[in-house]
Amino acid sequence: MGNRVAVVDYGMGNLRSVAKALEHVGADVTVATGPEAVRAADRVVFPGVGAIRDCLAALDDQGLRGAVIEAARAKPFLGICLGMQALMETSLEYGRHDALGVVPGQVVPFPAEDMRDPAGRALKVPHMGWNRVRFADLDHPLWAGIADDGHFYFVHSYLVEPAHSSDTAATTEHGIAFASAVERGSLFAVQFHPEKSSERGLRLLANFLVWDPV
Repeated sequence: MGNRVAVVDYGMGNLRSVAKALEHVGADVTVATGPEAVRAADRVVFPGVGAIRDCLAALDDQGLRGAVIEAARAKPFLGICLGMQALMETSLEYGRHDALGVVPGQVVPFPAEDMRDPAGRALKVPHMGWNRVRFADLDHPLWAGIADDGHFYFVHSYLVEPAHSSDTAATTEHGIAFASAVERGSLFAVQFHPEKSSERGLRLLANFLVWDPV
């Protein structure tokens, strides 16, 4: 498996940071604005920020929806932040929306009630900053060389609820415990931003480049 990586560009991702981080760990990066570039790549990274309805509309406008779904089911695929949420079946962000349907489950807001940490301090939404990630699947190749319960960088107001616990690759706590990474076949997706997560994030990206799902 080669390291030609398509970073999906639908106008809503932090592409420069993601592409530079991938190049730093040895990837041959193409910024993919159309389906042909996604289909030609060995691996696909699907980043994103913003609202899911805008993400889905942009994918459709650029003819990317089908190619992204195909890649998520057939080749090493890494979803980041909104790119993770869009892989679910439905989202409750600003109404109810059908998402890409690759991973069973839904996207929901953080609870409306007052959230507090174990010390009783109020927690804010968006969940922004460094937080611990606890691996549910310690043996997954993308965690290789990364210590469990380490800090990664988050920025999000919504979270994913996988329908099957076996799809949860890691959890994080912010008022409640939520899935901060999911896995399914050749797909891996994270709620945090590896490109902003210092050495741990770079190691995860490097692991992605050599990951060969069976």
